[in-house]
Amino acid sequence: MRGGAQLSVTDLRRSNRHAVSMPVIAEHRARGDILLQLSNVSTTGFMAHGVDGLGRGDRVTIRLPHVGRIEAFLVWTDGDRAGFQFERIVRLDDFTKLIKALQPTGKPR
Repeated sequence: MRGGAQLSVTDLRRSNRHAVSMPVIAEHRARGDILLQLSNVSTTGFMAHGVDGLGRGDRVTIRLPHVGRIEAFLVWTDGDRAGFQFERIVRLDDFTKLIKALQPTGKPR
């Protein structure tokens, strides 16, 4: 038997990633709430900082604008960075709304 999570979504590493800087609270079954800082997001997953103590195969649930609650599996770590794969692919229309919601509004001063 292979180690780690048995993911239902094929690893689509070519998915477009969008740079973000977004704090999220990740719910972990054993550790409770964990504050993560998302660095990029795609329709298939995200990269985050602040993952100390998590390991490959760990599952978290996060809440994203226009997507709602979504579960993700940790697939790689490098120091305090980690890559997560969503349990399902985010629908393109919901993903487009998510990216628009994360864009800064108004003119910078």
